[in-house]
Amino acid sequence: MTEEPLSLELEDAEWPFEYIDHDRPIARAIVIDAHAYFYFLRVQRTDVFGNAVTIETSGGGIEPGETPTEAVMREVREELGAEIEILGEIGLVSDCYNRIHRHNINHYYLCQALSFGETNLTELERTRFNLSTLKLTYAQAIAEYRRCEDSKLGRLIAARELPMLERAWGMLGKLGY
Repeated sequence: MTEEPLSLELEDAEWPFEYIDHDRPIARAIVIDAHAYFYFLRVQRTDVFGNAVTIETSGGGIEPGETPTEAVMREVREELGAEIEILGEIGLVSDCYNRIHRHNINHYYLCQALSFGETNLTELERTRFNLSTLKLTYAQAIAEYRRCEDSKLGRLIAARELPMLERAWGMLGKLGY
């Protein structure tokens, strides 16, 4: 992949800015299978962000000593139960969650699912976020992000993820999907 990675800086227009007290480096995957289906997480939560049902890419915090690519492979294995091949870097999104005073540095990768097995979700992911897997076409994924924009959190996530999904779709076209 020779295309320059996308770089976005987004602001949180949903909650008032007070201060940012920490940065969180995050690795995220847009996962596709051999039949051009995409894999996402459905998140159902009631917490400081409110009551929301959202769609989100698989991913999470980069642990100390871990590279973004190592983190994305670990997160996809834990959340989707998938072994993946990284096809390329999609881009970087810098955004904030004013509600929790956090700056996110999201590294996005386009990944091919090689196989699926058991997930390894944390207790918090199973009970508080009620994570489940969504298998969608590109058009269904776009529609699902739009549907989830009925909440503040859904709008923040869509603003971050839709441009990355659109870039991934373009990258896949160049790969012959």
